[in-house]
Amino acid sequence: PRFFGENNCLWHKFTNSPTMVIMVGLPARGKTYISKKLTRYLNWIGTPTKVFNVGQYRREAVQTYKNYEFFRPDNEEAMQIRRQCALAALRDVQTYLSVEEGQVAVFDATNTTRERRTLILQFAKENGYKVFFIESICDDPDIIQENIKQVKLTSPDYKDCNRDEVVEDFLKRIECYQKTYQPLDDDLDRSLSYIKIFNVGSRYLVNRVQDHVQSRTVYYLMNIHVTPRSIYLSRHGESELNLRGRIGGDSGLSERGTQYACALAGFIRSQCIRDLKVWTSHMKRTIQTAEALHVPYEQWKALNEIDAGVCEEMTYEEIQDHFPEEFALRDQDKYRYRYPKGESYEDLVQRLEPVIMELERQENVLVICHQAVMRCLLAYFLDKSAEELPYLKCPLHTVLKLTPVAYGECLNPGEQLNTPFLKPDKKRGVKQKNLSRAPPTTAMMGVQDSFSAVLFASSECSLSCQGLPFSPA
Repeated sequence: PRFFGENNCLWHKFTNSPTMVIMVGLPARGKTYISKKLTRYLNWIGTPTKVFNVGQYRREAVQTYKNYEFFRPDNEEAMQIRRQCALAALRDVQTYLSVEEGQVAVFDATNTTRERRTLILQFAKENGYKVFFIESICDDPDIIQENIKQVKLTSPDYKDCNRDEVVEDFLKRIECYQKTYQPLDDDLDRSLSYIKIFNVGSRYLVNRVQDHVQSRTVYYLMNIHVTPRSIYLSRHGESELNLRGRIGGDSGLSERGTQYACALAGFIRSQCIRDLKVWTSHMKRTIQTAEALHVPYEQWKALNEIDAGVCEEMTYEEIQDHFPEEFALRDQDKYRYRYPKGESYEDLVQRLEPVIMELERQENVLVICHQAVMRCLLAYFLDKSAEELPYLKCPLHTVLKLTPVAYGECLNPGEQLNTPFLKPDKKRGVKQKNLSRAPPTTAMMGVQDSFSAVLFASSECSLSCQGLPFSPA
């Protein structure tokens, strides 16, 4: 096949050209999981990335899946269909990277033959794209069986099949691929850039990492794991400055904030969480909240609230009066707006990247942080865009439990922490009346990319079952 852009095949040598990340590996090796997770991370740090799943193209081309024989290497008709699906996906990759100005395209397919990978390399060369391969290798039958049971049972290919039929057919599908599988070779492919991941991260082999995107990709992939765990996110208890409707600062907890800290301690004890680590910022209100737990905690300066610069400890009304132009600019682009001598949400995301990396490495963690910080962390885990991030609802006196699972989704039951707090009027900087103890609300959300979220909410919180709504604050 011929693709446009052949005259630009040397772009990648002179410019920051787009990158194609090519997945390689037999079925049920976690390629789609890795693809989605990597895409979520790269988008979060500001690198426009999109997954192109060839299996989805195949399902659109062949409406009804019969059985594994479609994947037999001697099924010439099916092989032609599969090739056409790969070419269709490559054309969409070309549109995304060359027309829509994307920076990274993740090509999610088996790509198990040298012939297919050569086709992709030719396509990338003709269009001036860099190429990085991610090969997932797994010979642990328990991991493979678990992947099949957790993911393939709900696949559109097996809509009306029982568990035993699914497992049997999919194992035969894997055998079809094994007959022609040609792994990346240390000698034959030594000129290529790639990482090999063995048995879900028990070992790695990295070759010829050539640029910033590839380096960050490798570092990220070497930090993630699939060990069952939970991440708890909570803002500090209500502070004295919260009471006065003032942003930022470093005040201590109010009386209600102290009550919440005690309620949080009781809730954490009731969960009986194994080897829980507690993280706070360097600010008084998070430290005082953590001290009520009576457990060791670790302070992270990176978890400090967004720096409001000259607007620190001001009310929103005062900001509007003293800095009307800044107030208007913030409304126009809340994610990229930077307070004078302060930070933007975009800056905060960069500051929090080491926190995300360490959260991916850890097991059970409680993070006691601040509203802007919690929004950034949630945007990563819930795969929210930069435009959505500043409006994620993160009320005081609320605990959010995130449960990443290796394959598929998982929902957990919720509980309540009923500690009311005063809600500042964002426009006037004055207090509204005390919140009543309304019936508590619990929401559970299936989260994209193998995450579940469970809300443990105070009386002032309302989340839909479809996902987090946004507040204008």
